[in-house]
Amino acid sequence: MTTRVNLLPWREMRRKEQDRQLLSIGVFAWMLMGLVIFYAHLHVSGMIEGQNNRNAYLQLEIKKLDKVIKEIADIKKQRTALIERMNVIYKLQGDRTRIVHLMDEIVQTLPEGVYYSSMVQKGNSLVLKGAAQSNARVSALMRNFDSSPWFSEPSLKVVQAAGKGGGRTSNFDMTVTQRSTPKKDAEPTVPAGAKK
Repeated sequence: MTTRVNLLPWREMRRKEQDRQLLSIGVFAWMLMGLVIFYAHLHVSGMIEGQNNRNAYLQLEIKKLDKVIKEIADIKKQRTALIERMNVIYKLQGDRTRIVHLMDEIVQTLPEGVYYSSMVQKGNSLVLKGAAQSNARVSALMRNFDSSPWFSEPSLKVVQAAGKGGGRTSNFDMTVTQRSTPKKDAEPTVPAGAKK
């Protein structure tokens, strides 16, 4: 049997093979790292885009809510204005019946021999000017106002004797306060000198 001698440079071939394998592994590692970086870039870009979409959606919803809040504020202003109008209407309706009672009570409290020359309303006060046949008639008028369910606090400011024609009359100036609701315990006013 003969011995064969390998004359080929096997060590160089093995080194070249190892270099080729190392190069293949390096290229594969670089490709793998490139893929990982590319995937990470895509993933982060997708997350950023998703967050931007959510932010845009939230901004749109915020604009819608701002518009709704503005509409609510406008509705509240309209509601306040309507409530104020309704209160004015209720006050006018309440005053309407009060004015009827006021005028009726002015006639009811007027004794015979007294007449008014002017009536001026200032808030809840009524300023009355007129003339009476005597001071006793003015006193009767004040008593009638004092016992009236719709008036209180009659206050005589001025009484002056004035001669008119052949008789004597007394000119008066008085203030009386109107009640918003009638006095409960008051009896209907009967003018002084009238039969009960």
